[in-house]
Formats: sequence, structure tokens, C-alpha cells
Amino acid sequence: MLLLATVWEYYYLGDRHTDATLRKAKCRAVRTEAGKCIRGKNGSMLVQFEDGKTRIIVGRLLRKLK
Repeated sequence: MLLLATVWEYYYLGDRHTDATLRKAKCRAVRTEAGKCIRGKNGSMLVQFEDGKTRIIVGRLLRKLK
């Protein structure tokens, strides 16, 4: 139960091709009903940014908020 109660929040580092509005932007992992993050086979991750849009991004460029 504790796993479902925690919030998985990150900030997205981005790279040189990333839109400037998305760099260092806060985002939240989209999770399944079982509470797991949605990850791709290539390391990508489905996240929802503060503006409400969901995007698939490279998981290596995410850093957890403390």
C-alpha cells in the first residue's frame, strides 16, 4: 500500500534537441493500475508534465525530486 501512496515526481534534464520549455520541467510518471511506471523496452518512460500533456521521453534524462 505504501507504494501506491507515494508520488513519483521527476524533473527532465533534456538534451540539446529538447524544447526550452521542457528543460528542467517537473513531471510525474504515468502509472498502471498495479502502481508500476510505464516503461518501454528501449528505456523510455511515459510522463505527464505540469501543463497536463503526456509525453514519451528518454528515462536516462530524468532525475528524482527530493
